[in-house]
Amino acid sequence: MKSVHPESAAIDVEDLHDDGYRVRLSGAWRNNSLGVLLRDNGQLFPANGAKSLEIDLAAVSDMDMAGAWLVRRFVTVREKEGGKVTLTGGTPAMRELLRVLPEDVKRPAPAPPKGPLLQRLFSPIGKIMVDLWFDIVAMMFVLGSAVHGAQTKLGRGSGVSPASVVAQMDHMGVRAVPIVALMSFLIGAIIAQQGAFQLRYFGAEIFVVDLVGILQLREIGVLLTAIMVAGRSGSAITAEIGSMKMREEIDALKVIGLNPIGVLVFPRLVALTIVLPLLTILANFAALYGAALVAWSYSGITFDVFTTRLHEAIDYSTVASGMIKAPFMALIVGIVSAVEGMKVGGSAESLGRHVTAAVVKSIFVVILVDALFAIFYSAIDF
Repeated sequence: MKSVHPESAAIDVEDLHDDGYRVRLSGAWRNNSLGVLLRDNGQLFPANGAKSLEIDLAAVSDMDMAGAWLVRRFVTVREKEGGKVTLTGGTPAMRELLRVLPEDVKRPAPAPPKGPLLQRLFSPIGKIMVDLWFDIVAMMFVLGSAVHGAQTKLGRGSGVSPASVVAQMDHMGVRAVPIVALMSFLIGAIIAQQGAFQLRYFGAEIFVVDLVGILQLREIGVLLTAIMVAGRSGSAITAEIGSMKMREEIDALKVIGLNPIGVLVFPRLVALTIVLPLLTILANFAALYGAALVAWSYSGITFDVFTTRLHEAIDYSTVASGMIKAPFMALIVGIVSAVEGMKVGGSAESLGRHVTAAVVKSIFVVILVDALFAIFYSAIDF
């Protein structure tokens, strides 16, 4: 008889001659007590596979997954060699644990061989272009479905709720007033301070009014407002629609015969299209007030002089060129956020990834559209 007695787990091997071997396991077969048993490359049981093997679990006090995997591995090896293995004793929980474990663990598939250098260089670019094309198609689908939803007759069963539009206007517009006003006030003050500091060398501090007025009304006002709305409301749209997608609420809308785009996306697009121009007007007033305050305290330009110079520096086209961009940027933020929300999978990681993608893509497209508008205005001398 041969005995191996480690700290907690133990193995007693009894040679029954023609009847095979009887292996008595004892002690706690847990992860923290199996180290001594594995020193000899895991050769715990007799190597002669011709004889039958009886494994007695009666003296095992405790067994976790690591101990069960160890026993199961040797049972599998002996059965593949043609031997017969019998399990006796043990609690029902131990025997059930050994029963449900698979005979073998599937090894992961080997990594595919690396392709040519050119393929590895241009493959990510191609994937990005394909994803971009699918995103454009999805955005056109959302826009078309929203337009179709807008043409439905208001009333019972139409799926278009004025109350929902008003609620979204409250979330996206009214509650965004403090942060938009504060940020625009600070931006206008910073532009005025920096402009006055540089123009002071030329004795032309009065032209800081022209600088702030034209820059804020034509570019900065609508652009920064759209970026703040994309970070605040765009992420909320993606999170709301994405969480509905995860809980299969969108599938439930389809089952009861409602168009998810018309019910969920259309009210948000309408609300964004209304509130973003209004927030832009508010941002312009806040920025000009901040610039006037800094110009008065920093350069001695009074409010009357500031207002008079502002009237001379700007005209209708200056105001209109900025306000025309607002509805387009609102649609961009809403559509991109809705598309990313519809692409959310079933995990929280997917939700976070698409919320981040919605904000990044919205800001990028907003800046791109602003640049295109600037080129267009320059081409038509507007």
